Amino acid sequence: MICNRRLVNPVATVLLSEILAMRRLKDIDFTPRQLALPARLKSLLDDADGRIERFMFEHRDSPVAAFVPSDFVLVYQALATIDELQLAPGTRFVEWGSGLGVATCLATIIGWDAVGIEIEDDLVIAARQLAEDYELECEFVTGSFVPTKHQDIFEDLRDFNWVRSDGSDAYQELDLEPDDFDLVFCYPWPGEEELCETLFTKCGGRGSLLLSYHGHEGVKLRRCV
Repeated sequence: MICNRRLVNPVATVLLSEILAMRRLKDIDFTPRQLALPARLKSLLDDADGRIERFMFEHRDSPVAAFVPSDFVLVYQALATIDELQLAPGTRFVEWGSGLGVATCLATIIGWDAVGIEIEDDLVIAARQLAEDYELECEFVTGSFVPTKHQDIFEDLRDFNWVRSDGSDAYQELDLEPDDFDLVFCYPWPGEEELCETLFTKCGGRGSLLLSYHGHEGVKLRRCV
């Protein structure tokens, strides 16, 4: 995957920093449509549930911290609604902390150019296998979804417990930047919300969307403005 690299001078860098400082998230009044699952999706989700259960059993003696699946039916309905209403500026999707890669696979089926970033290599291997078995052309990389140049966020926000940033910078492997994506999906655990929001506000593309899952609270949709 290829993106255009930008060359900047010191004055432009200062101006860019001032622009970034003015960025904020705007809440979108959003309710996913109650869409029925196509047969192919139902088959994938049933299979994924079984794979997740086996993965957790096989890793019961050394469980992956904070590996808890989201409501994939709701995630599908949210992604499909965003796509139907054309709320995003484009169709490039990234999942922060992609786990077994189910949400990334769903985005691919809907028609998005989807990438999953996951720091646990065993999960990346399992996600790639799931996508391959269903002949889905999405990409999974092992690494941190926090760019190296934004590691300072971890110093400023210490209330989260599970997010790791010790992996390689996934964006370098993708040859992309965080602001190249039109829609970011994440499942932040309690204490991680501020990290994800701050990171997205700081490095997300202007006009891009942040879709986040919050357990019984459902999903939230915000735009970087």
